[in-house]
Amino acid sequence: MELDLSPKLSKKIYGGEGGSYHSWNPSELPMLKEGNIGAAKLSLEKYGFALPRYSDSSKVAYVLQGEGVAGIVLPEQEEKVIAIKKGDAIALPFGVVTWWYNKEDTELTVLFLGETSKAHKRGEFTDFFLTGTNGIFTGFTPEFVSRAWDLPEDVVKTLVSNQSSKGIVKLSESHKMPEPKKEHRDGMALNCEEAPLDVDIKGGGKVVVLNTKNLPLVGEVGLGADLVRLYGKAMCSPGFSCDSAYQVTYIVRGSGRVQVVGVDGKRVLETRITAGNLFIVPRFFVVSKIADDDGLEWFSIISTPNPVFTHLAGKTSVWKALSPQVLEAAFKVPTEIEQQFRSTRTSDEIFFPPPN
Repeated sequence: MELDLSPKLSKKIYGGEGGSYHSWNPSELPMLKEGNIGAAKLSLEKYGFALPRYSDSSKVAYVLQGEGVAGIVLPEQEEKVIAIKKGDAIALPFGVVTWWYNKEDTELTVLFLGETSKAHKRGEFTDFFLTGTNGIFTGFTPEFVSRAWDLPEDVVKTLVSNQSSKGIVKLSESHKMPEPKKEHRDGMALNCEEAPLDVDIKGGGKVVVLNTKNLPLVGEVGLGADLVRLYGKAMCSPGFSCDSAYQVTYIVRGSGRVQVVGVDGKRVLETRITAGNLFIVPRFFVVSKIADDDGLEWFSIISTPNPVFTHLAGKTSVWKALSPQVLEAAFKVPTEIEQQFRSTRTSDEIFFPPPN
């Protein structure tokens, strides 16, 4: 049976007054299970607080909207409290405990993309909460918790049962949360909208790549990522990941068209993409996008920390490396056609501005 590659929107899993948690389900997006990939979104209203949790998957978090505070407890038991805002990418390796808080009027929305090869369910994140109605310690008897925490059982019962919400709560305006520290951001987060550009093509688009050089923690996560902005009517060169990686793409804003070609030159996806869509390109399949008038922006993870791509158009394409005689034979065309083919796209790289 052929895999369904069509883009999908997330669905709400839980939430309340403080915000909501959404995810993509492998039953609706089969490539999640096929690629051992998970995807979810957290949205927090003003004073919304996402309770402390850890996950069975390593992830990259990307702030889609708003600003707030994130708490990250590393395995060495040090809490990093960092200010986060739109465009921030944060690497979350295995074993970290996180919490998220929004004290601003604008909704805080965080995208999570990660790999699930060690997860309980392929293609899904499972979070383990420290508190709340589904908190870990609700499953232990008061005797066990009392001995573990060295507290009387009546105190333990209060600690374990007082929080009557699941996952997300709304705090009172008077509740003071920890203030973020500038030094805690170092090595923990990178703002993709402010980072130096890896690619910048006039009229075409621009790219910021997240890798072990600018955010070393992605090496522990085992994922690379990038933020791509394609200008209005521009095209992204057909290309593929040449190191056996999956490409997981979330459309941040704008709209456009996408085509994916797989085995035996068969087009396996041709559709429109808009903000909120998530889709996954299988290993070695070739993908290309063309933006609508308003442009197209996407955030992607690639299932290797330092991905390598091969492009099939533009001055850095594989065509430019092949000798003329090989191209003439491969295409079965005369020299003048091969020369015409070789003489185009000599200055454009990954992105191609719209035709004049």
